[in-house]
Amino acid sequence: MIEDASPFMQTLLGTGLTWFVTAIGSVFCFIISNSSSSLKNQILDGSLGFSSGIMLAASFWSLLEPALEMAKIDLGLGAYCVFPVICGLFIGAAFVGLVDTFLPAQWFETVPVALNDSSYYSVSNPSSGIVSDMSVKQRKYPINNCMESNIRHRSENTVQAYPSSSSIEVDKEKNQFPKMVITRRLWLLIIAITVHNIPEGFAVGIAFGGLGQYSRATFSQACNLAIGIAIQNFPEGLAVSLPLYSAGYGFFISFWYGQLSGLVEPFAGLIGCLAVHFFRRLQPYALGFAAGAMLFVVVDDIIPESQSRGHGRLSTVMALIGFAIMMCLEVFTET
Repeated sequence: MIEDASPFMQTLLGTGLTWFVTAIGSVFCFIISNSSSSLKNQILDGSLGFSSGIMLAASFWSLLEPALEMAKIDLGLGAYCVFPVICGLFIGAAFVGLVDTFLPAQWFETVPVALNDSSYYSVSNPSSGIVSDMSVKQRKYPINNCMESNIRHRSENTVQAYPSSSSIEVDKEKNQFPKMVITRRLWLLIIAITVHNIPEGFAVGIAFGGLGQYSRATFSQACNLAIGIAIQNFPEGLAVSLPLYSAGYGFFISFWYGQLSGLVEPFAGLIGCLAVHFFRRLQPYALGFAAGAMLFVVVDDIIPESQSRGHGRLSTVMALIGFAIMMCLEVFTET
């Protein structure tokens, strides 16, 4: 980020960084593709725990604390400064909660389903559009059992189609499944993670959009928030690309869809920057909104997911490390 640049350029640079780290996470699927399932799970759980600690610290020092100071000093609310921040906090959490409520539930279960199907079906030629059914004795064992605790195990005597609302016809004689079965699930995974990236990009735009308008809106805080969100995006890129790569898709396709999930953040960031740049009194509400959205995602999604594969202690330790690193980053850059 460039300190003398306009808020809009700084927003593009900050959200560009978050997208770039998402792309790096997508590349990492190729590096660990030959690792054992246990190691893959440990890497994913540790990354999720670390990112949750980063986001918890960033939500306070980069969002809530400056929002309280802005409402107290710049808006002259004094002790009542907590009310606009709390209002924004609950609205942000409610926004993400409503997104989770109204989107189909299977959108947020696509990683285990995709991995489950990649272990039950062989993708002999991804470009051919054919996924062949394998017998119980011949089926492949999971290449990667990420998020396996959420898998609804199938009967040993039957191999069923996907439990989706849309029926899928199966040619039993040829034992062939259309490739759209896997592709649809992975598309839903990409959309689900993309939706969760919107408030993160929005938060970066709000942080940079308030520069020069409030005494408590500092360049270092905005940069720290962008760095924290960028670190948090690493496991998200990996969470998209790794199931694709394990299911038999090539590296380029896996990487492409992995980085695509983070591409929404620059657009969301510009919207947030425009909102607070032209509506100055919205800044405390907007920062509270961003903090509420981020806290909801961390507590409701990231932390439970990092604890779901038997590496809860590792995830907790990494969360503490992430929180401590972000705290030090905030303190050292302010001095």
